[in-house]
Amino acid sequence: MEHVEAVVIGGGQSGLAAAHALVKQGVAPVVLEASDRAAGSWPRYYDSLTLFSPARFSSLPGLAFGGNPERYPHRDEVVAYLDRYAARLDADVRTGRRVVRVEAHSAGFRVDLECGERISAGVVVAASGSFGRPYHPALAGQEAFTGQMLHVADYRDPAEFAGQRVVVVGAGNSAVQVAAELSRVSRTTLATRAPVKFARQRLLGRDLHFWLTRTGLDAAPLGRLLRTPPAQPVLDDGRYRAALAAGLLDRRPMFASLNGGKVVWPDGSSEAVDSIILATGYRPHLPYLADLGGALNASGRPWHRDGVSLAHSGLAFVGLEWQRSVSSNSLRGCGRDAERTARRLAAHLARQ
Repeated sequence: MEHVEAVVIGGGQSGLAAAHALVKQGVAPVVLEASDRAAGSWPRYYDSLTLFSPARFSSLPGLAFGGNPERYPHRDEVVAYLDRYAARLDADVRTGRRVVRVEAHSAGFRVDLECGERISAGVVVAASGSFGRPYHPALAGQEAFTGQMLHVADYRDPAEFAGQRVVVVGAGNSAVQVAAELSRVSRTTLATRAPVKFARQRLLGRDLHFWLTRTGLDAAPLGRLLRTPPAQPVLDDGRYRAALAAGLLDRRPMFASLNGGKVVWPDGSSEAVDSIILATGYRPHLPYLADLGGALNASGRPWHRDGVSLAHSGLAFVGLEWQRSVSSNSLRGCGRDAERTARRLAAHLARQ
C-alpha cells in the first residue's frame, strides 16, 4: 500500500486550493479526482452559467484569473482557469480516481479507491464539494407526478424545454437565472416559499464584492455562529427585478402539491405542467467518510470547527458552504480556508 503525507479528495476549486496551501507548508499532497480532469463540477454546470463575482475577485491563491478584471467569467472560462491552475500546481494530481472509503489507520488514514487501489496518508482533506448530492425536497404527490422532474444539476440548456409549461422551484441565484432564460422559450413560473430577496450587484459604481472585501465582511468568521446557513440573496444588476415587476418573469408562491401531471397552487387551482426544475441547493457530498466514526453527523454533515474535524485531528474540510465565512465555498473564498486548514494539518504532521 502506497503511503503519502497528505491526500486531498476532490480536484475542483477547493481541492486545488488545498493542495496549493499544503505545498506552501512543505507538505506533499496527492490529489484524487473522480472525473477525467481537475476542474471539479464546473464542466457539468448549465451552459449559460456566469460567475456572480468579477474576475478580479474570482481567483485561487497563486494565479490571477486574467483578462478584464471587471468582467463576469463564463462557466467555460472557469474550467479553463482551473485547468491552468492544476497544470501549474506542484502536486501529484491523479484523475479518474474515485474515493469510496476513508478509515482510520496506524499511519493516520487509509483511503480506498473504486479502482481497488489503497493509499495510506498522514492527513486527509475532504474537498469533494456538494454537486454530487443535490437536495431534493419532499413534495406532496411527487411519487405519482407524470411530468419530468429534475434538479438544476441536470439542467444544461433551455432548448429542450421550448414550448413547454415549466415550473422552477427555488429563490436563489441559479433558480432566478434559469427561470429567466427559460421564460424566453417556454411558459415558466418561478415557485418560491417567500418573495425573492435581491441584492444590488453594483453600489456606487463598484461591484458588491469590492465592498465585501473592503469592509472585511467577505472573510468574517460568521460560519461558526450559524446553526443553519441563511439563504443568500440574488445578485441583480436590475434585470431580474425589472422582469418580475413587468410580469416577464412569473413568480408565484410555492405550489401545495402535485396531482398526476398537474401542480396544485395554494389557492386550490391546478394546471398541467410538463417539467419541474428543482433549484433547491446541495448538501455536502462525503459518502466516503461514512465509516470514519464521528466524522459526520446523522444527516451526513461534517463535525468540524473552521474546517478541522472535531473527531479526527488529521482530517480537514475545504469548500463547505459557510465553513467559516460567506465565501467559503466560492473561488474567491476557499483559498483562505485552505490556508488555515493547511497550517493546522502541517502542525499535526509535525507532532506525529
